[in-house]
Amino acid sequence: MASVLITGTSKGIGLETALAFGRAGYSVCATMRNPSQSPQLAQTAAREKLRIAISVMDVDSDQSVRDGIAQIEKDHGPIDVLVNNAGVECVGSIEEVPLAGFRATMETNYFGALRLIQALVPEMRERRSGAIINVTSIAGRLANPPLAAYNASKWALEALSEALAIEMRPFNVRVAMVEPGIIDTAMARRVEDPADASLYPHRARFTSLFANSLRNSVPPSLVAEKIVQIVESGNWQLRHPVGPDAQPLLDWRNGMTDEQWIEFNASDDETWYRNMGLELPAARTA
Repeated sequence: MASVLITGTSKGIGLETALAFGRAGYSVCATMRNPSQSPQLAQTAAREKLRIAISVMDVDSDQSVRDGIAQIEKDHGPIDVLVNNAGVECVGSIEEVPLAGFRATMETNYFGALRLIQALVPEMRERRSGAIINVTSIAGRLANPPLAAYNASKWALEALSEALAIEMRPFNVRVAMVEPGIIDTAMARRVEDPADASLYPHRARFTSLFANSLRNSVPPSLVAEKIVQIVESGNWQLRHPVGPDAQPLLDWRNGMTDEQWIEFNASDDETWYRNMGLELPAARTA
């Protein structure tokens, strides 16, 4: 059975993806920054006797990626499938988020994936086989505050993925993007946390939006199942929105002009909450 390397497997989508591939019989190389701090995957794999090997990899580090891949290939052979899942969120207005926050988000979400791609593409190209699945987001296809830093990183990864798909097609290497909507992960729960004081209303609005969505939570296992399905399908579809809200949100955005989108998201609180079908928080009505 094929071997799969997955980044960011300490929790959420990455953890569930490692388990889904393991349960499907794949040889899984699950990487994370600090395995000792995230024992759940190792415990589940041992209990279910899954072929999941966990190793240290910090996708922000050139050296960590080089050393990690070298050790994985020494121990387990060549990688057939790469799943770039490692990611971080960054929430806040463009004015108020420090430049370091933008850089850190881009380092993990964009350059982290690029490091893995550049390390593994030569072997896949030479073998004329392989698959690269990049976990982006619907936030990579629409943009609004307070997620500008996160949007930018995912838009960049979407552009990279599309270009990579063109380059790899003649070499029979498949490239796909998985675009989750609001999924019940630790990241989404942090966005749901009460907003810090801000000059801008958008952070508080997203607190309400995520809190409302997470009342009917969508588990990260849904995304994991989709990733396994993409690998096993053998098809060449590039983009795969995942979750009940993903395609509707994309369709909603695509139904507006750029100017209408800006006008809507720049509207006053009463207008925005009413049009989103959300209750205006009491503090906002005072």
